[in-house]
Amino acid sequence: MTEKRTYADEQLKVIITQQQIDEKIAELGRRISSDYAGKELILISVLRGSIYFLVDLTRSMNIPFAVDFISISQYGEHADSEDVVRITKDLDLSIKDRHVLIVEDIVDTGLSLGYLIRNLKTRNPADLKVCTLLDVEARRIVQVPVEYKGFDLPNIFVVGYGLDYNEKYRNLQFIAEFDRPH
Repeated sequence: MTEKRTYADEQLKVIITQQQIDEKIAELGRRISSDYAGKELILISVLRGSIYFLVDLTRSMNIPFAVDFISISQYGEHADSEDVVRITKDLDLSIKDRHVLIVEDIVDTGLSLGYLIRNLKTRNPADLKVCTLLDVEARRIVQVPVEYKGFDLPNIFVVGYGLDYNEKYRNLQFIAEFDRPH
């Protein structure tokens, strides 16, 4: 039976529970801590959706790290070109010769993330990997490497745990399928 939750008098279909998220993040935190033990790690959170994931992920890690933030925008209603991606908030820290882990909430088309990876590689990090909570390979246009992933999703629109629709639903502690109004 599918769990339903109410948010602002609206019924939402829960597809990933808070407990499932917590368990997966603990697993990812252990893997990342093991893989980066003794290395100079910097986590780069892609604003805004990944904030919730980043905070919980860092709490599950037991190694030192730095955190920085970057924001990118993709323009156009049906953007299918990398030419429409740009950085709107750049990093404050240097990533030169550091191990970089990009922390994303969701990877779908790969257009924005592909642009971001290419941009960050020009800054000469020691290495550059991606950690995402959600992966929607069915929507992939640009293939991007995802080293650490929480959950695979089918081609559906979701909200919660940082993911939004018109800046709403970010604060849900679970992931829910959402039917966008047309």
